[in-house]
Amino acid sequence: MPLTKLRILTYRMTGAERRFSLRTLVALSSLPLFGVVAAFGLAPDTSTTDITPETITEAIALPTLSGAHTAGTFERESVIQPGDTLATALSRLKIDDLEIQRLLATDAVRQMASSIRAGRHIQATTSQDGQLLAVRFERGDAPALTVRRQGDSFASEDSRDVVETRVVMRSGRIVSSLYGATDSAGIPDKIADKMAETFSTSLDFREDLRRGDTFSVVYTVDYRNGEPVSTGKLLAAEFFNAGKAYRAVLFRDASGQESYYTPEGESLKKGFLRSPLEFSRVTSSFSSSRLHPVLGYARAHTGVDFGAPTGTRVKATGDATVEFAGRRGGYGNLVILRHQNGYETYYGHLSAFAPGIRQGRAVSQGDVIAYVGATGVATGPHLHYEVRIAGKPYNPLSVKLPGSPPLAAAQHARFLQQTAGWSEKLGLLRGTNLAALD
Repeated sequence: MPLTKLRILTYRMTGAERRFSLRTLVALSSLPLFGVVAAFGLAPDTSTTDITPETITEAIALPTLSGAHTAGTFERESVIQPGDTLATALSRLKIDDLEIQRLLATDAVRQMASSIRAGRHIQATTSQDGQLLAVRFERGDAPALTVRRQGDSFASEDSRDVVETRVVMRSGRIVSSLYGATDSAGIPDKIADKMAETFSTSLDFREDLRRGDTFSVVYTVDYRNGEPVSTGKLLAAEFFNAGKAYRAVLFRDASGQESYYTPEGESLKKGFLRSPLEFSRVTSSFSSSRLHPVLGYARAHTGVDFGAPTGTRVKATGDATVEFAGRRGGYGNLVILRHQNGYETYYGHLSAFAPGIRQGRAVSQGDVIAYVGATGVATGPHLHYEVRIAGKPYNPLSVKLPGSPPLAAAQHARFLQQTAGWSEKLGLLRGTNLAALD
């Protein structure tokens, strides 16, 4: 054999030997690892060669199923989508077209068909052969509507859902506006409105609000079947404005009358609100001689003009009786309220009156009585607001107005018992950065 071929053969054999040695080394080094895995969980010196397999059979009692549905019924659920009609939503539940027509012929279902909302649930119960037995419709704040089969037709009834009231605690920080901050904190507008109204006798949210102000609220939310369905009451609130704290707690007296007080028992319901609008700006002040923007000559401006969009709610600044509600000269649509001790308030240039506002009607402080407009002699939508005492007009922004009577001494123990918990919850939120605590 030539010397060159001998060297090549020797090289190839040496390479094969090297590959064999490497595979052998890897395999041998793996044995301890697999041995450890196989032996994991066994006590030392345990012999597994003499264990005899044994089969054990044990009878297990199954729990009895309980529920309102009879055997052989099936449940289907659908969520109303944007653009759905009630018929299209029902068809997704595999309900026969004839059955849908019978459902829609039911008075309660027909009335509800025009007010369905996206996101609400519909549940259908059918028999094993597909016959529709019942349909349950979710309805916002109202109890769910259940329609059950009765022969060849259907009858409706309000479901007896379990409603649970929960206490919610939230806090926030002012960046640009009160409603922007409450939205960021997930606080419902109803609670934000009530907080603004409660503090309106002490804070002017048009002028006093500062970036960095903080607030906390404690309120209730009603849940039905674990889902929130409505916002309840504001139980307590705290607002830090420019470093000064304002606090309010809800108290119900022995007669059932509810009102807000400071934690020390001082009433927050003054005789008059500082403004008939929640949020607005002063566009024209009280003056004994003002150049009228429309008439073009100087004359007294006997009130204050608050600029606000058409339709903004106008509230009664104090408990009163409606003296006048109608159209009067340059005032346009006007409401005059008669208060105690010779006080009157005027609300002019209104776009519309609130339902039920008429002469002789009693209203409470904070009730919506009308809506901002531009009727009469006006250059744009705004509210003209006057305060008169014994027929004489006074500046609404500076006149001294009567307050509410303090909490009776006999009520003090009841007050502390009711409100101590709410004050404690405000203390828990104070100084924290909690956005929500349910």
